[in-house]
Amino acid sequence: METDTSAPLEAGNFDLTERHYAPFVNVLRRHHRGPACAPDETTLEEACDWLLRDGLRYEDFAKLYEELVWRGIASGAPISRATVHVGTLHPQLSGYSWNFELFDGCVDEIVVDRQASATKSFTLNPLYRVFNHGETVRVVPQDPEDAKRFPLMAELAEQGVTDYIARPLGGGSDYNNGGTIATKQPGGFSNAQYQALTEIFDLFALFIERHIAQQISANVLDTYLGASAGAEVLSGAIQRGAGRRIEAVIWVSDLRGFTDRSERMSEEEVSQMLNLYFGALAGAVMDHGGEVLKFIGDGLLAVFPVVDDAPGAAARALEAAEASVTAVGKLNDDRPDDLPRAALPLNTGIALHLGEVFFGNVGSPSRRDFTVIGRAVNEASRVETLTKEVGRPLLITAPIAKLLDREMEAMGAYSQKGVETTVEVFAPARGAYGFVGLTDYLKLA
Repeated sequence: METDTSAPLEAGNFDLTERHYAPFVNVLRRHHRGPACAPDETTLEEACDWLLRDGLRYEDFAKLYEELVWRGIASGAPISRATVHVGTLHPQLSGYSWNFELFDGCVDEIVVDRQASATKSFTLNPLYRVFNHGETVRVVPQDPEDAKRFPLMAELAEQGVTDYIARPLGGGSDYNNGGTIATKQPGGFSNAQYQALTEIFDLFALFIERHIAQQISANVLDTYLGASAGAEVLSGAIQRGAGRRIEAVIWVSDLRGFTDRSERMSEEEVSQMLNLYFGALAGAVMDHGGEVLKFIGDGLLAVFPVVDDAPGAAARALEAAEASVTAVGKLNDDRPDDLPRAALPLNTGIALHLGEVFFGNVGSPSRRDFTVIGRAVNEASRVETLTKEVGRPLLITAPIAKLLDREMEAMGAYSQKGVETTVEVFAPARGAYGFVGLTDYLKLA
């Protein structure tokens, strides 16, 4: 297999005006190697041999699919449009798709939100019957009756498509997957072409099942451990003590009055409150490049790794913290229907500290956790408790303040339990958070 030196275009760096995607579809990447990624001439039998011989060497599923389609075209198959769709285990996503169009020669890698499955456009798509009933659907877009059954066919007919086939790909997974293939060849696919393409895509289904297993593993680890920690575990860092020392901005936060609220609310209401509260904080952390490591009761632990840019990490952490305070205040003001009245007003305390931590595995022989530990984490936790004492929702330590190009208000130096030295803390100027809703954070003490 030749080394591929081309890079996929990231979302936002290419023109999508000629392709139409629904609002719940997000394009992740576009692969554009074109026919050069396949031999000039081949046969479908040779394509099958290539798939069995070299297919497992591909780490990038999109590139494997892209080359397979171009090999099919090089064999003489009149493919004008082809797609693969795989389901996944993810709290927000329904699945992933790879869409090939001959007119631009590209494969778009897309992700589909869960809301897609409830839309009329999906239930009237041939893929709905593939996913929900395991059926193979063959349609002639030019046929008015087929266009009436499946509105997508009218659009394909305008493009000149003469034959459209949607069929299951694989059968052993609990997560639905399927594919489509279409042609503009007069009269559609011949019986021989249909049979040959069916055989090669049935073989390709084995690679789809493998990809699904890998994708689900990555999604689960990302969801429960975070992107960086999940990647570490997936790469083999599973032994106790496995990890590395990193410098990071440490985030420790806490929901004020959680114990009292819990006594006045049902378990379901407490869960609703925490989901909205954590959604405001964790969303801001991840939006600014941070890594959410742990939800501990009503507390949140996160890090912003320094890498080679300590001022940048400090600035992103502060921006995330200020956005969180604003978001929590907006929850108070908007009072969403799923936020129990007994939860109001929501108040938070956030501490930011800079230090070196161990990022890795700890736990028992049979149960592990991937987290950060170290003196800096303990110090950040103690600073978080000071937010109640000084009446500010957000405090940063001197090492962070020195990195920021922002005017800060000195809040004093405080001793910490078990630590001989004092810690100097600062806070953004009053009113720096923008909208804070109903809560007067200056009265939190």
